[in-house]
Amino acid sequence: MNIWVTSWVAADDGVRLWTATTGAPGASWPVVLVHGGPGLWDYLGPVAQLLDGNRVVHRFDQRGCGRSDPSDDQRVARAVADLECLRRHFGHERWAVIGHSFGATLALAYAWTHPERVASLVPLGSTGLGDWRTPARAEHARRASAQQRARLAELSGRERRSAEEEREFRTLAWFTDHADRERAWAWAAQDAAAPHAINWTANRRLAREVDSWPEETVRARCRRITAPATVVHGAGDPRPAATAAALAAALPHGRFVPIPDAGHHPWREQPSVLRALLLRAIRRA
Repeated sequence: MNIWVTSWVAADDGVRLWTATTGAPGASWPVVLVHGGPGLWDYLGPVAQLLDGNRVVHRFDQRGCGRSDPSDDQRVARAVADLECLRRHFGHERWAVIGHSFGATLALAYAWTHPERVASLVPLGSTGLGDWRTPARAEHARRASAQQRARLAELSGRERRSAEEEREFRTLAWFTDHADRERAWAWAAQDAAAPHAINWTANRRLAREVDSWPEETVRARCRRITAPATVVHGAGDPRPAATAAALAAALPHGRFVPIPDAGHHPWREQPSVLRALLLRAIRRA
C-alpha cells in the first residue's frame, strides 16, 4: 500500500481530523472509507489496500475518536459535515463513499444530504432497515459460551477496567462478528489491542440519534440518493442479511450482494471476493 501522507485536516469548526491518503491518481473515482463504531477509530487500512492500486483512497478517524481531536459535538449532521469538509479539502468534485457497520449509516446520511457529491455508495456490513438488533443479539449469544456471556456482562458492568480487562472486554464483544469460528478469537484479540480508547459518549449519543429515526423517514431520505448503491453483506455476519437487503431495495439504484463464508469483516475472510465487488461497485458510477 502506497502511503502518500497522514495528516490532520481542520473541519469548519476547527476540530482536526486525522486522515490517511493512499494509492495513486488514476482514471477511477477517489474513495473515502468511513469506519464504524460509533466511537471507534479507522481500522479500514486492509480495505484501502484492496483498492488503492490505481485510485486515491482516503481514511480518517471520526471526531473525538482515535487520533482526531476531542469533540463534544456528536451528531450525525456534524459527522456528515466533517465528511464534506474532507471532500472539499482534498479537492474532489465527487467520490465513492464506502462505509462499514455504523459507518454505513454515516455514508447513507452523507449521500442523502449531498447526493450530487457521491459517485458510488457502498454500505458494507450495514444494519439495514428494520429490527436488526433482536436477531443480531440472538446470534451473538449463540456464538458465545455461557461462561463467555457471563464474563462479558461482568466486564461491561464495571465502571473502570484495567488495560488487560479492556482488551478482554473488546475481544469478548467482537469475536462473535466473524464467520470463521476457528480464527474469530485471534482476529478479535488483534483488533482489541488497538491503543485507542473507545469514545462511549459518541457511541451512546450517535446510536441513540440513529435509533430515533422512524423507518419511513429513513426510506424517504434514501429516495434522495441518486448514486448507484451496492449493499455488501457477509452471509455469516450476525447482523441479519434481511435488513441489509431491505435497505438495498429502498435505494433507487440499490442492489444487495451477499458474500458467502464471510462475517462482519469480509476483508479478513474473503478479501479477493470483496475486492472484486468493491471495484465493480465503484465502476457502476
